[in-house]
Amino acid sequence: MGVLPKEVVREIIKENNFQTPQEIMKFLKDSFKDILQEMLEAEMDVHLGYSKGKKPPANSHNTRNGYSSKTVRSELGPVELNIPRDRKGEYNPKIVPKYSRDVSGIEEKVISLYAKGMSTRDIHEQIKELYGVEVSAELVSKITEGIVPEIKEWQNRPLEKVYPFIFMDAIHYKVRDEGQVNKRAAYVVVGIDLEGYKDILGIWIGDNESAKFWLGVLNDLKNRGVEDVLIFCLDGLTGLEEAIEAVYPKAEVQRCIIHQLRNSFKYVSYKDLKEFTKDFKSVYTAPNDETALEMLYELKKNGRKNTLMHSAKEPKAPIHKIIYTSFLDSINYYRWYHYPQ
Repeated sequence: MGVLPKEVVREIIKENNFQTPQEIMKFLKDSFKDILQEMLEAEMDVHLGYSKGKKPPANSHNTRNGYSSKTVRSELGPVELNIPRDRKGEYNPKIVPKYSRDVSGIEEKVISLYAKGMSTRDIHEQIKELYGVEVSAELVSKITEGIVPEIKEWQNRPLEKVYPFIFMDAIHYKVRDEGQVNKRAAYVVVGIDLEGYKDILGIWIGDNESAKFWLGVLNDLKNRGVEDVLIFCLDGLTGLEEAIEAVYPKAEVQRCIIHQLRNSFKYVSYKDLKEFTKDFKSVYTAPNDETALEMLYELKKNGRKNTLMHSAKEPKAPIHKIIYTSFLDSINYYRWYHYPQ
């Protein structure tokens, strides 16, 4: 949308004789109201197929039926509008939807602030300070509750039949509950489909980890269409492996390689640990299977009687590596996994 020419702006100032910024704001608010009103009238014209004051076409079976008053919130303050009505009740304005009382995008701002952890009263003060609009704590609660059906619809959406990989992890957040802030775990399940695309399959909030809790999560995935999973990648969440065995008995379970390394290093003597850790990194950061195997055998050969390396066996399957770039937070972090051996 273009900017008004300076000549037009000067003419507006001259005609209205503005003396204060408040007078300019009032003019803008009134103009905004007039524009909205005209847009509503234009929408009704299109809906009925003829303009206001004109004779309806012979084939028209619907007519205007007066107005209903409605006050909406805007960034310029409350605006009173007269919403046109039609006799059949079929008119549903798009510029100001039937059940909407906000034309400023405030609802989106409220939800955004709420998602960042602000309380309803904090949001009330923030909106008032930024926009000069009174948004009560009760209204904030109503707005945030309004997205619950959308969340439930997303959480229950159908999923793919097969996922080669499913990652399961927990992220801990501070949650305000009945006036108190406590740490809660959000258990996030991310799948990689047959085309290699990542998708958050769901997020579950649980007070504690148990096989019963994970059975509920996995059965939910199954009920939403997931029939087969090749590999579950996880970080040793309590009760999860037992639940996977019950729901997806053919799936492989693979721990995060960081956890595997920590468990392996328990078998390395303290004096060799630093050098061994450095050397072993060349295995799991290798660019391909062949190089990884070469580095593994070289490390085993030079293991200096290391119990871990002398007991290492040749992998039964090719070593692969998935770098999991999490999009669960605003930052990226990495987890390394490989195929079972």
